[in-house]
Amino acid sequence: MSLVPLVFGMSSALEPAWYALYTRHQHEKTVADILSRKGFEVFLPLYTAVHRWKDRQKQLFLPLYPSYVFLRDSLERKLQIMTTPGLHSIVGTADGPQAIPDFEIDAVKRVIETSLAVEPHPFLRCGDRVRVLGGPLEGIEGILVRNKNSFRLVLSVEMLAKSVAVEVDASLVERTMPVIPRLADRFSERMRVATY
Repeated sequence: MSLVPLVFGMSSALEPAWYALYTRHQHEKTVADILSRKGFEVFLPLYTAVHRWKDRQKQLFLPLYPSYVFLRDSLERKLQIMTTPGLHSIVGTADGPQAIPDFEIDAVKRVIETSLAVEPHPFLRCGDRVRVLGGPLEGIEGILVRNKNSFRLVLSVEMLAKSVAVEVDASLVERTMPVIPRLADRFSERMRVATY
């Protein structure tokens, strides 16, 4: 699979930040296009997938984060954003919209600019946190997981609880944080201590 990003427009705000916009199902491209025509900086990462039916197959460009579009702005023109057809809300908490750290968006952008195969991946929190030491992904941090005979670097956008995975050479990564012990491991260790 290869990846095609869509980056539209530029924002004129004083202190812009990245925000996630939650859209109606399969309206990501429409929302991104309308917002870019309104003058906003929009980022919609896409990947290619081949869908097969009985009589044919077709290559499709699908959103890497289904039902989400990223917007860089200070939200001074929030009314223009919220009146966009197909848009449900700006992702946040009860306190209001929450910005996504720049390094998370930058990591996704760097991955999709490469020719590496990228696809959506279930959100992960635990595992070996690693940093890529060389190649086109040098400096990017994520979680290393094994998939059959290959290794994948999982990049997460915490605010959305969504992740993407890209294949990496395991010899080009280094651990940045210790492995987070699983609850089952901690429980079994407590049981061993209690039985002595």
